[in-house]
Amino acid sequence: MAAATSPGATSPDATAAPRRVSVVSRVVDQVRSMMRAGELVPGQQVRQESLAVALGVSRIPVREALKALETEGVLRHEPHVGYSVARLNADELRQAYLMRRALETEVLLALPRLGAADLRELAEINSGIGDEVGGAGDIPRIAAANHTFHFAMFRHSGLDLVVTEIERIWQMTDAYRSVHLYDSAARRRIVREHKSMIAALRRGDNAAVVELMNTHRDLTIADLGPTLGHAR
Repeated sequence: MAAATSPGATSPDATAAPRRVSVVSRVVDQVRSMMRAGELVPGQQVRQESLAVALGVSRIPVREALKALETEGVLRHEPHVGYSVARLNADELRQAYLMRRALETEVLLALPRLGAADLRELAEINSGIGDEVGGAGDIPRIAAANHTFHFAMFRHSGLDLVVTEIERIWQMTDAYRSVHLYDSAARRRIVREHKSMIAALRRGDNAAVVELMNTHRDLTIADLGPTLGHAR
């Protein structure tokens, strides 16, 4: 007969599940960070055992994290082979950016007039990217700041489901944007273009923000073209 649990006491099973979810989330974040840092590149295999040892966790949360990343399209799984970082050809990357264009346009047009505090926050995030443009030694942090800038802006739209889908598409292409960020000229351009977006937001000119974002994306995909080669 099972031992009774005293009123108000928490069973071991009740605390184990949240702990496991926390570890899984940490593994997911670490894998994304490794992709941004170029430690995991498109097409590279992701070994569960090696990742568990490197992160100091058991294989169970690693397996759950890799399944979650496969669902997002970040990783691919082959029976009897295992997981690898999703490799996109040029046509697939263009399709990802086409989806971004459609969804981000709707989000940007839905933005309210941002107040001084919101605009100041965006400027401070962009300054953080600017502080790093002189060197490529901290690409994961630059990539994270770039992500933070865009989603700090997107979330003001109130279109939370759309923003979640945009974030999924961004995650699919993280490894490719990281390659792009190693180019110091590209990093300087990103900072300039963000400043132009902030200026348009200050005027309340959402249509101008859309046009600036379209150019922002198009230049990124143009920079990435030689890296990807021709679409098959």
